[in-house]
Amino acid sequence: MNYLVLLFFLSFLSCFNESVRDKIDKGWSKAEDIVNNLKDPVFPDKEYIISDFGAINDGKTDCTDAFRNAVQKCHDKGGGKLIVPAGTYLTGAIHMMSNVHIHFEDGAILLFTTDKGKYLPNVYTRFEGMECMNYSPFIYAYEQENIALTGKGILDGQGEVWWSWKGNWSGSINTGWKHGTPSQRSDNEALREMVANNTPVEERVFGEGHFLRPNFVQFYKCKNILIDGLILKNSPMWNIHPVLSENIILRNVEVRTLGPNNDGCNPESSKNILIENCLFDTGDDCIAIKSGRNEDGRRINVPSENIIVRNCTMYEGHGGVVIGSEISGNVRNVFVENCMMNSKNLERAIRIKSNSLRGGVVEDLYVRNLKVVQVSEATFKINLFYSSERGEFYPVIRNIFLEEVHSYKSKYPVWIKADQEASVDNIYLINCTFEEAEKENYIKNVSNLVMENVSINGVTQ
Repeated sequence: MNYLVLLFFLSFLSCFNESVRDKIDKGWSKAEDIVNNLKDPVFPDKEYIISDFGAINDGKTDCTDAFRNAVQKCHDKGGGKLIVPAGTYLTGAIHMMSNVHIHFEDGAILLFTTDKGKYLPNVYTRFEGMECMNYSPFIYAYEQENIALTGKGILDGQGEVWWSWKGNWSGSINTGWKHGTPSQRSDNEALREMVANNTPVEERVFGEGHFLRPNFVQFYKCKNILIDGLILKNSPMWNIHPVLSENIILRNVEVRTLGPNNDGCNPESSKNILIENCLFDTGDDCIAIKSGRNEDGRRINVPSENIIVRNCTMYEGHGGVVIGSEISGNVRNVFVENCMMNSKNLERAIRIKSNSLRGGVVEDLYVRNLKVVQVSEATFKINLFYSSERGEFYPVIRNIFLEEVHSYKSKYPVWIKADQEASVDNIYLINCTFEEAEKENYIKNVSNLVMENVSINGVTQ
């Protein structure tokens, strides 16, 4: 009888493992299809030079009108490439238009002015997952398609003049905020109340006289986007922020900025995205996938999906690849492979964060071939009590696959804390090693957590 029971168990285990393997293989096959269907935008063979529109590369002359006129002409003529030669160009907000490709030659620096009036009038935007009218992001597009930013240039946001609006912040950089000086807190609270009350977006007016920081690069309701080869530094807040957009390629980009909430890339309610061969050294999450916050996320109800992150390097940040915390509109089909994470100031490698006020469904996250040299907290973390907010929209987390994740130094290998009412199901760690882990796994309220060939400090689990 015992022999028959053993045979049945082994047969069941074999079928179970084949089922999981099949699910993983189908997932990565889908990732391959997503990449194959993504194409760089194509532009007419026409060239324009920014100096022909009055731009002077002395770092002092205001070139805002020159960029505006050049983008407009390029667009009106059917599109093409706008070339920015070497030198330093001072400018305010640049609004991209369809079929316009701005190419920065080696030695070109785009220096964004500290004059906040140059980011007015207000535009339709999002602040931390909530729609509002606010200062224009520094590079912005609304309902445009076929747009590109490429080359070896540097985009310098001079964000230090905005950082104090964060208020009290525990990051590594002094923002300059002091008690009694302006901060975003009251405006942030006002916007949250407007969202909770379903106030029309056109009545959620901030900008001048208020203290909500703009993002650096934002594409809103756009498609066919390419950013290739640039260096971004000193952002006011989030760096690259596609919203309700699709078909996006981010390639060979470096984001080096340690200011408050200086996330590297935040795809939000967007789909069909490839982030490859990029470097992130940031003051917040390196990559944070989002889909709107609270009532706004549920009202708009557009998930982020079909996102591939590969061959990237993450240094400082709150998390390497993160889903959340503004995920009320759901996230699915995220693929992370062949990435390296290494910094004593990188807190987590892979992270999912939400709470019962923000809610959201996160499903089908695939991670493989991840090298984590060191993180200061957990290699893999799920926190469904993020920010201590409570409500009745319990998150759902399911179908998470981590394979060939090798971590060499962390506090926790795995840290998961969920509500009893939340659903955290089907978490798989396969062929993973965790070395120099200070503590054991912390796991609370998880259903079906499977570890297959997992070693922690040399001990097979």
